[in-house]
Amino acid sequence: MARETVILECTEARKENKPVSRYMTTRNKKLQGDRVEKKKYNPSLRRHTIHREIKN
Repeated sequence: MARETVILECTEARKENKPVSRYMTTRNKKLQGDRVEKKKYNPSLRRHTIHREIKN
């Protein structure tokens, strides 16, 4: 199967000493070779931030 499950983690929360937010999503391995980045909501920061794929 070409799709795999990945975990996205907030990039800004650690800099501000707040709890990180994480989201699960899927990506197509054939079309997206590099790491996924998406703008998602972080409840502890109360704003949308960039979430980057982390290693499993």
